[in-house]
Amino acid sequence: MKKLILAAVLAGMTASAGAAGTIRFATEASYPPFEFVDADNKIQGFDIDLANALCKQMQAECTFTNQAFDSLIPSLKFRRFDAVVSGMDITPERLQQVTFSQPYYENSAIFVAQKGKFTDLAGLKDKRVGMQNGSTHQKFLLDKHPEITAVPYDSYQNAILDLKNGRLDAVFGDTAVVNEWLKKDADLATVGDKIADKAYFGTGLGIAMRLNNNELRERFNTALDKVKQDGTYQAIFQKWFKQ
Repeated sequence: MKKLILAAVLAGMTASAGAAGTIRFATEASYPPFEFVDADNKIQGFDIDLANALCKQMQAECTFTNQAFDSLIPSLKFRRFDAVVSGMDITPERLQQVTFSQPYYENSAIFVAQKGKFTDLAGLKDKRVGMQNGSTHQKFLLDKHPEITAVPYDSYQNAILDLKNGRLDAVFGDTAVVNEWLKKDADLATVGDKIADKAYFGTGLGIAMRLNNNELRERFNTALDKVKQDGTYQAIFQKWFKQ
């Protein structure tokens, strides 16, 4: 009986972690401007600033752990974290595994390659295109463009390095992230138009939680509404996405 009581108490403590004083976030910090590791080895970015603002509204502390993108949802399901904030699209497939907050950012995707090499997507036939393993970009390419060779990477940083070194022909990623790459490298250019297929890129980016964690979802949604109303969200947006 004592063991059963102890197990119940521990389960309750774990399940209510998001309702306590600390919210443990997982992220994959190689995706500027959403999340990245700066020169001081600190995780920074739009998602991080927004999460901190939400925690302030919720009177909670935030912690952030950097790990591979394709392990974020499994780690969340195993209760290693309370939430995931990592430029994650709200898609029908993911909604079967996790609960999401309301969308906090509208998303689209685009291809990037060496400037002047390709004019449209037709030119990418039989070419090697990199993307992050486990991402919606990978699924989109595999489903919609089998004529393109999809090459998965553990991070977009490594994909861009291989693009610059000629081991890839293009990279496929979120438009906001691609725009950051274009700012830093004049030899890169977009290929084709933005893609906003909701079946793959969802209804926007959201904060992921364990399935049916309705209490934490409502806390996030209430906090999101407040930071949008008081100007905090717009200030964070302008900081990271100013033209």
